[in-house]
Amino acid sequence: MKALTWHGKHDIRCESVPDPRLDDERDIIIKVTACAICGSDLHLYDGVMPAMESGDIMGHETMGEVVEVGKGVSRLAVGDRVVVPFTIACGECFFCQRGFFSGCERTNPDRSKVTKLWGNSPAGLFGYSHLLGGYSGGQAEYLRVPYGDVGPAKVPNGLDDEQVLFLSDIFPTGYMAAEFCSIQQGDTIAIWGCGPVGQMAIRSAFLLGAERVIAIDTVPTRLLLAEAGGAETVNFLEEDVYDRIMEMTRGRGADACIDAVGTEAEASASWASRWDRIKVATFMGTDRPHVLRQAIHCCRNFGTVSIVGVYGGYLDKIPMGSAINRGLTFKMAQTPVQHYLPMLMERIEKGEIDPSFVVTHRGTLEDGPDLYKLFRDKQDSCVKVVLKP
Repeated sequence: MKALTWHGKHDIRCESVPDPRLDDERDIIIKVTACAICGSDLHLYDGVMPAMESGDIMGHETMGEVVEVGKGVSRLAVGDRVVVPFTIACGECFFCQRGFFSGCERTNPDRSKVTKLWGNSPAGLFGYSHLLGGYSGGQAEYLRVPYGDVGPAKVPNGLDDEQVLFLSDIFPTGYMAAEFCSIQQGDTIAIWGCGPVGQMAIRSAFLLGAERVIAIDTVPTRLLLAEAGGAETVNFLEEDVYDRIMEMTRGRGADACIDAVGTEAEASASWASRWDRIKVATFMGTDRPHVLRQAIHCCRNFGTVSIVGVYGGYLDKIPMGSAINRGLTFKMAQTPVQHYLPMLMERIEKGEIDPSFVVTHRGTLEDGPDLYKLFRDKQDSCVKVVLKP
């Protein structure tokens, strides 16, 4: 089959690779009908995340048609259309039983590697390094999905691929980011990053009752899309974010702040962000936490900082004194997609939201390497790429 494979920093190739096969009776195999390039994939593209190996298949936003079913799978049948969560969960362990599917204790065969870095292991993820299981990703013609009865969700008739594809990751992630904010009537939510997750967080915040959303970015297309979703926008290269948010909130700060950027914050945003970039380039640091620092300072006393941007290692100069003395709450996670997916599918069915609004570019797997570069460089007003094998 054809698949997009990783061969080093900025080196993604469309290659022929062996077809997947059923390795366990609880596996299914799907023929991929749509997949997407995620902002998190760019951390792999940029060589930021460790433990990638040459030839690894990329991608964790995937859906398709079931073509093979293991004998231990009872909930799905050949021919079903399904969307696949990016987190792989067994459905039976301590965390899965409590709805924390992204903390599954059984699905990361490489847990000993990541435990050395993080102290314990989260669930395995599709297409996201050999720290997190080394699973083949879904930017391919076919995908093996472990625990077929636990993760994949059937797609109702009448919904097309692009309406439901983002239930695999970015819609649940953006919704979780907003849910973490414990939104009350009249709240103002500030969101850093107007990429696909940030866009979902904007609309989710309004779905959950926010009165105002302030969206921070610098890319014109993203800012316009945020405004179309009802947000007020701040261009961080044109005005000081802290000063502007304080002005907009009469000196109090936002009720909650969402970091939807993570480790690759724009290096030119400030002197602090430039220093972050220098430290990473000289191996003096692992991540660039400029956005997180800013979110902490811009949050009101006893507010919430919600973190869904990806970080991989250790963060430097985080203002914990500010957080402790002002009573901030931090909430963060890899999204337990299985927990959110049924409820968000229902919202799509009811017409409350159509996540396909973020799609700006479409292509085939052969177009994938060029679309990775275009998405990374924010060229041609690119917000979200969907690939159709």
